[in-house]
Amino acid sequence: MTRAARPRTEKPGGSGAALRVDSSALREAGEGKKWRGAGALDESGSAIVEFGVSAAVLLLVVFGIVQCAMALYVYNYVGDAARAGTRYAIVRGGSCTGMPDCDAQQSDIQTYLRGIQYPGINSSNLNVTVTWYSASTSEPTTWTACAGQCNAPGNAVQVQVSYAFPLNIPFWKNGAITMQSSSQMVISN
Repeated sequence: MTRAARPRTEKPGGSGAALRVDSSALREAGEGKKWRGAGALDESGSAIVEFGVSAAVLLLVVFGIVQCAMALYVYNYVGDAARAGTRYAIVRGGSCTGMPDCDAQQSDIQTYLRGIQYPGINSSNLNVTVTWYSASTSEPTTWTACAGQCNAPGNAVQVQVSYAFPLNIPFWKNGAITMQSSSQMVISN
């Protein structure tokens, strides 16, 4: 049984000089060996695998944060759209004059809201539902939904807006979140 050759070391110069190791002897001693030490496997290439796994997790978190920010943006848009639609409806009631689009119907309000262009918003995902309410004549005032459209001044209009927000996060199940908001005001014209 022969023992692997030990690398030769030389000390050039005097004291404190660097130790020089003969690399050819080290290569000969380690050739053909896949094991290091007492049962440890060679770990060459493991950094790439670790980077791949950690990069995937990092991207999942980053894109998740971006999607949450976009969801908050859409949530703000839906609330603003409900208020804008209600304001549009209250000044275009049954006794409106002087405007080209008086006596606003549900389709008019939806067309108006889809025409408001917000960056990053797909207006075809927007749904609008309009309900008109008539006020009771007795105190306390209660509101009763009209069978059709009762948009006379003094009555109320409620605009409910819903938006299907597509949730796209890598390595995650894609889907849609439906966000809703409603606003109600008394018709002034």
